[in-house]
Amino acid sequence: MVARRALGRRFGWLWTAYAVSTFGTWLAFDAFSLIAVVVLHAGSAEVALLSAAGPAVGAVLAAPLGPWIEFRRKRPVMIATDLVRCAALASVPVAFALGGLGVGWLLAVSVVVAAADIAFAAASGAYLKSLVPAADLLVASSRFESTTWTASVLGPPAGGALIGWFGPVVTVAADAVSYLLSAAAIRAIGGTEPEPRPRTAPGGTPARLRAGELLEGWRFILTHPGLRPLFFHTLLTNALIMVAAPLLAVLMLGPLGFAPWQYGLAFAAPCLGGLAGSRLARRLVARYGQRRVMLTAGALRVCWPVGLVFVRPGVPGLVLVMGIELVLIACCAVFNPVFAAHRLEQTPSDRVARTLAAWSVTGKATTAALTALWGLLATLTTPRTAIGAAGLLLLATPLLLPWRERGTGRPAPVTPAAETAGAAEAA
Repeated sequence: MVARRALGRRFGWLWTAYAVSTFGTWLAFDAFSLIAVVVLHAGSAEVALLSAAGPAVGAVLAAPLGPWIEFRRKRPVMIATDLVRCAALASVPVAFALGGLGVGWLLAVSVVVAAADIAFAAASGAYLKSLVPAADLLVASSRFESTTWTASVLGPPAGGALIGWFGPVVTVAADAVSYLLSAAAIRAIGGTEPEPRPRTAPGGTPARLRAGELLEGWRFILTHPGLRPLFFHTLLTNALIMVAAPLLAVLMLGPLGFAPWQYGLAFAAPCLGGLAGSRLARRLVARYGQRRVMLTAGALRVCWPVGLVFVRPGVPGLVLVMGIELVLIACCAVFNPVFAAHRLEQTPSDRVARTLAAWSVTGKATTAALTALWGLLATLTTPRTAIGAAGLLLLATPLLLPWRERGTGRPAPVTPAAETAGAAEAA
């Protein structure tokens, strides 16, 4: 049994900020698409553009932010990005009330929010590493992961009820308020944050950011023998898992004849597996070691999506989707916090923001590109064929995991639980 670790009041406020904003995000889950369809009567092409282009353009705009954040105090950056997201999202109900809301406005807000998301993630990851001892990084990551899956279970049904009563715009307003509350919680952390070491020129004068330094995050990842294979594995795996979601929606809500509530249930109920997996991660690491758990969960999570190609109408099809999503989400919830802690441990403190920003930018761009490509594949073939192709490619992604020790060709040793940074103490 693993004892519960107390991470202190300051982490408690950071966790509160994360919980509030995450619940707001899930409360407004898919709200922009709903507004585009229900309120603006947009077509499928406009909805697809809104879903893919906003995050992709936001990722491109966020690319220079990692080096900029690295040499600044992280809490002010986190508060500023929360306020930017609040203002951007609050503009949607205001524009709606004034009769000026359109798909272009939603796209612009989507771009701003996507860029601010990446900046916040980079700053908060660097701040977390400075706030929490290395031995507690897995504990903190597991609590964030557990919060994510709890919000994913509770948020969409609550958001659906609000949409039914007041329309989809109200959930965007609630999401805006959640970022305002998050900024307040981050401010309440208090304490002093050391000023990062300034960048200086050879003569000791402050140096300007050079164009080549924008690539520093990618340069570090691609030259790190442990992070490089994880980078390519997570990029491809996450994107291939995500590309199947819109195709499965088309298949289930179209030819297979599932009702919208059945489709929602098929993805909401399995999120309980995420809650269980995130709580199990620390126990598994304490018993088997960080590396073994990360590699095993990383390989297991890709085994299930290929089964979605066999979905059929009626209760058996619904049960099949729920079962596949349950084990997939549970495996992801074990992998994610262990991987997140490992990535922070492997990244020097003066490179965390740049590394996380580069990782997020590439991840969002890859997912957007593959989503568009798989949409084209589904158009040329069928959604079922495209889902099957993604599932088959996923089966090959464990080959990208760092199974062997650096530069030796031998299997890598498994880190004992007692030596694993992030493993919680056994009771």
